[in-house]
Amino acid sequence: MDKALQTMIDNMPEKTGRSLEEWKKLLKEHTFEKHSHAVKFLKQEHGVTHGFANTIVSLFNQEPGNQIDLIAKQYEGRESLYPIYQDLIEYVTGLGEDVTISAKKTSVSIIRKHQFILIKPATKTRIDLGFKLKDVAVGERLEDSGPFGTMCTHRVRLTSRADVDEELKTWIKQAYDMSV
Repeated sequence: MDKALQTMIDNMPEKTGRSLEEWKKLLKEHTFEKHSHAVKFLKQEHGVTHGFANTIVSLFNQEPGNQIDLIAKQYEGRESLYPIYQDLIEYVTGLGEDVTISAKKTSVSIIRKHQFILIKPATKTRIDLGFKLKDVAVGERLEDSGPFGTMCTHRVRLTSRADVDEELKTWIKQAYDMSV
């Protein structure tokens, strides 16, 4: 764990009035549609500063049991896409211990220092994989960001596990490398 993050966690009881585990327990008692809603809740209802609130929610979302409901809901009615999601997660978590997976209501952000890919089940038959790739030209498969707007620079449409091929993994690795 990053030294600064560990210091923040160690200081949490003194600075916020509760330990990280106590904050996680509180968050588990509520339902939030977005990461930002949980951050706002901690700030407005409990007087937690933005930095601590964002850290608490991010660490809460990193625990598999806390994200499973969000991810399961994303793939309701789209179960055939879930194996593609699993293949993507298996690959990105193998890139390094500094990869964070943050599930939201409709997508999953994959973060190093910054978000470098975004996984979104876009339709019942397609996942849109958004990338942050600076100075990389668009092509036939690696498209402009499309519906992702400024959140991503590029997009690849995935409809089967075969789409998680070496070419795609090269782009994912490139985005990971750029996110330092």
